[in-house]
Amino acid sequence: MANIKSAKKRVLIAEVRAIRNKAIKSKVKSFVKKVDVAVTAGDKAVAQTILIEAISEISKATSKGIFHKNTAARKMSRLTKAVNEMA
Repeated sequence: MANIKSAKKRVLIAEVRAIRNKAIKSKVKSFVKKVDVAVTAGDKAVAQTILIEAISEISKATSKGIFHKNTAARKMSRLTKAVNEMA
């Protein structure tokens, strides 16, 4: 355990940020899963609406530094490609 006051504060801040990051990553995963389910079901209209929301969440996570920009681009590209390849 840290002895210096600033080091103790850093520990607390790191815990808070880790919780925030996990929550945002979980939210992104949920949206990705919703898009995958819609694609599997073959419902293009629903897939497109959820895709827009998913891309928005991924972009927000990237702007907060949770995802690297290339990781975000890859995720968005794969989701978009899956929706576009539907019938």
